[in-house]
Amino acid sequence: MFKDERFTKEQRKAMTAEQLRKQPWVPPVFRPLERNMLDLDPSDHTRLRALVQKPFTPRLVEQMRSRTESLAEQLLDAVAQKGEMDLVRDYALPLPMTLITEILGIPARDRDKFHRWSVIVSVNQFNSNWRAIPAIWMFNRYLRRFFKERRANPKDDLTSALIQAEEGGDALSDDELFAMVFLLLVAGHETTVNLIASGVLELLEHRDQTDKLQDEPSTIRSAVEELLRYTSPVFMSTERFAREDVTIRGVTIPQGELTLGVIGSANRDETEFENPDVLDLTREDNNHLAFGYGIHSACVLR
Repeated sequence: MFKDERFTKEQRKAMTAEQLRKQPWVPPVFRPLERNMLDLDPSDHTRLRALVQKPFTPRLVEQMRSRTESLAEQLLDAVAQKGEMDLVRDYALPLPMTLITEILGIPARDRDKFHRWSVIVSVNQFNSNWRAIPAIWMFNRYLRRFFKERRANPKDDLTSALIQAEEGGDALSDDELFAMVFLLLVAGHETTVNLIASGVLELLEHRDQTDKLQDEPSTIRSAVEELLRYTSPVFMSTERFAREDVTIRGVTIPQGELTLGVIGSANRDETEFENPDVLDLTREDNNHLAFGYGIHSACVLR
């Protein structure tokens, strides 16, 4: 499904005129979110990806690595004396949220409300839930002002780099900037929180694997890949729509209908993985789909 051209990310490209007429009204405040890369096909997706990849220079990536290590140590030092910790509250959530807001250039004083808005928006973005409208409106207003400030006074942050990014004389519009920052924020922190929390839980429940990892720290890379496969931090893919009637294993998906891929199921596929329901931190040839696949794979920004 990730690579099958019979499916599209853009709902309107798949639907018949009759289906389009039956679509519910979407509040205007939700519409800028539709301009994010995850919801677009080429050539719009290709254009946005080219613009967004430009700021991710080796220097920025190295800065991210160094800051990640120091922040992780700070968070662990802060709870070391307590003898206990709330893993999500004290570590899994503040680690990626702090990093992403720092990289974007969001002032420290605004990070708590930035996080509150992003959680409400991410939970409701696909449902156009009216309860999310106030948060999206405030989120939108804040970012528009922030973009205006950065256009006038660029800083050494990712937001300024995105504003300045050009490819063939092209640049991101304000709607595209808003959608991009939202995508980086939500996709960048939710998945990390899920992996850290679920991964630690599995390590606690599989003491033999934890002991093996502690005895052989060099296996950390394969261990992370296996935890990605085993826990599937993103259990369901984002939506795709059938451009035509599509029959898969005897089941027909009608044109225009929404389809979701179950990544968590694919990552336990017995035809791809030996003993798929067994956690093996030394597993080799681990071709999991935790980051998706194809042009919308999260690996394009890894």
